[in-house]
Amino acid sequence: MSPAQPARAVRGSKLTRTQIAELFTRLRDANPHPTTELEYGSPFELLVAVVLSAQATDVGVNKATRRLFPVANTPAAIVALGEAALKDTISSIGLFNAKAANVVALSRLLLERHAGEVPRSREALEALPGVGRKTANVVLNTAFGEPTIAVDTHIFRVANRIGLAPGKDVRTVEDKLVRLVPAEFARDAHHWLILHGRYTCKARTPDCAHCLLHDLCRWPAKAPLAHGDSAWRPHVGKKTALSQ
Repeated sequence: MSPAQPARAVRGSKLTRTQIAELFTRLRDANPHPTTELEYGSPFELLVAVVLSAQATDVGVNKATRRLFPVANTPAAIVALGEAALKDTISSIGLFNAKAANVVALSRLLLERHAGEVPRSREALEALPGVGRKTANVVLNTAFGEPTIAVDTHIFRVANRIGLAPGKDVRTVEDKLVRLVPAEFARDAHHWLILHGRYTCKARTPDCAHCLLHDLCRWPAKAPLAHGDSAWRPHVGKKTALSQ
């Protein structure tokens, strides 16, 4: 009797549909209610924070918005504050001159076109200064609950490295993820993948030894799993179809 053949990977991935579902099940079990690490209290605050986060860390943006939002956290208040004062307030983050100009300009457009409200359509969001596809995806997902996936450097790296949705550019990876992520995980997949890339599957020194996706990962250079600390990961070390 010939040995059973391993299941074939789904088109666009190096993993099978069963493995993809298992991957997101583990991420959900480890963090059932993921969210952005940007601090915000309204869709407008989120929009501003995401625009400010380009080429900046969430920690740095949060420090800036803790100064900004108590003073101005609506489109009208931002316009009244003015570009010069806004620059002073967010000067601790990179590219603050261009970001201040964009935030004031998008605030004006929100007042002129949307009665001061953040629109819920991608087209309207991407028409705002400083708002591209990734920013629109973050706002649609986090503020409005849409199952979008904003592919940043972390998600791009994780999707390629582990073989989930390999692609040469962010749009290819995004389109694959939208197609491959099971519906029950679509709302939170964006956050799980970012957090996994930020804290475990890091760019220079990935923590393969303590990765809960170790047996699913298809990265040829992954380091061995650490011994003696896998009690919280009962799936690790088991020879099942998932790890073939």
